[in-house]
Amino acid sequence: MVRVIFMGTPDFAVPTLQTLIDHPEFDVVGVVTRPDRPAGRGQELTPPPIKQTAERAGIAVFQPKTLRTPEAFEQLVVWQPDVIVVVAFGQILRPNVLDLPPFGVINVHASLLPRWRGAAPIQYAIREGDQETGITIMKMDPGLDTGPILAQRTIPIAPDETGATLHDKLALLGAELLPDVLLKYLSGEIQPTPQSEHGVTTAPTLEKSAGKIDWTQPAQVIDRKVRAYTPWPGTFTYLGGNLIKIIEGKSLAEDPGYPLPGTLVKWQGMLAVQTGSGLYVVEKVQPAGKKAMTGQAFLAGHPDATGQVFDVGD
Repeated sequence: MVRVIFMGTPDFAVPTLQTLIDHPEFDVVGVVTRPDRPAGRGQELTPPPIKQTAERAGIAVFQPKTLRTPEAFEQLVVWQPDVIVVVAFGQILRPNVLDLPPFGVINVHASLLPRWRGAAPIQYAIREGDQETGITIMKMDPGLDTGPILAQRTIPIAPDETGATLHDKLALLGAELLPDVLLKYLSGEIQPTPQSEHGVTTAPTLEKSAGKIDWTQPAQVIDRKVRAYTPWPGTFTYLGGNLIKIIEGKSLAEDPGYPLPGTLVKWQGMLAVQTGSGLYVVEKVQPAGKKAMTGQAFLAGHPDATGQVFDVGD
């Protein structure tokens, strides 16, 4: 059996770990994940999803703050891996870790590299209007998602795709693709191929502030951003200084041409916003301190809202 150390943290990594656990030719000898973190209103320490999956399977879990210490590296040595598999781990691996297993470190990445190297490839692919994306299985090197490629699989991005729906599709696709690719690599049937130097784009970590909507942008651009940033980091705007989360909506070709982008409009009974080009219909919204509601419910509770103007951004 192939001795595997698995490194990962969020929900995205769970299907791949579970697939390796269930596969008869792999022996997951240890799991490395991030430390437990406070979560929820009570800020209780909560284990990462990967830890929960590993513990249910009776697999040893290691949660170092960093892998840069001699003690952390020694734990990896003790497990004697043939290969390390990384899925959304959240730490940069140093050369000593990359060189530890005889077959190196294999990464499951949620984009068609070299497009969207970085931490947020799913959100960027939707936000920028890509027609397709996929999974890349690559052998890691010291760079940021720059290592040679073992395999890729492409899927289309649906017109109504959100960050949440694409996340789930790609998580399952990565789990489906990895085992066969990994076995063929270990047997020498396939060899890593260097990434193209053309078409390189980056997808840096998104902060909460990135979700602020600029209503001077076209409605289609705003629509892609709202869908891309669902559920994280979310999108928001301000009305009269009060924060309002924009949860769901769609762009329309109609453009009544109100002079100020951000103007709230009642359009065929729906809450809509004038943008830099076209109308954006707000289907679900959440004012600060309240529960999420439909755009129609918002209008009913704020009959004087039409004609007011959302903050257009920085």
